[in-house]
Amino acid sequence: MRDPLDSILQLFWATSLNFELSTEEDTLSKAVENLINAQQFAISVCPKVGGFPYLAEALKKAGITKNIWSLPSCQSIYLTQFGSVVSQGTPLVNGTTDIPPFDREALIKAIKVDQAGQSSFPEFLKSTWEAGVVSYIVDFEKRVVTYYGVLGESYSEKYPPIELE
Repeated sequence: MRDPLDSILQLFWATSLNFELSTEEDTLSKAVENLINAQQFAISVCPKVGGFPYLAEALKKAGITKNIWSLPSCQSIYLTQFGSVVSQGTPLVNGTTDIPPFDREALIKAIKVDQAGQSSFPEFLKSTWEAGVVSYIVDFEKRVVTYYGVLGESYSEKYPPIELE
């Protein structure tokens, strides 16, 4: 069984290692450096299954307030106290395609499979897209993830608070 957090971090590293630095000095911005440090800390404290609340708490403690995902592009935006950061993953589709209808039950199933450690993060993204999700927002302050369909449908799920040491 694959650890969902490992998959999240693999996706992060795969996308972040391929970006070109945009500052004149070729250094990481404070926002990017802070995000990377928070994700590395999360790696060190997460259990093998059910690691998302640990990742979320590590990001929250680092001053990251929201994470906004767009599907099928797999673009992830982090809103932080130091500025906003974008991470571009590998898109789920190429060209022009139909958007699947929002299917709440299929979405809940995708979430539960991922929480049980039975899917990789890319598989989770694909399953949520196939359930009609075009975006989702993680609100680290409210500890809630809200998934959105193209016609404004939504499904929200809270996650538990975690004490990090």
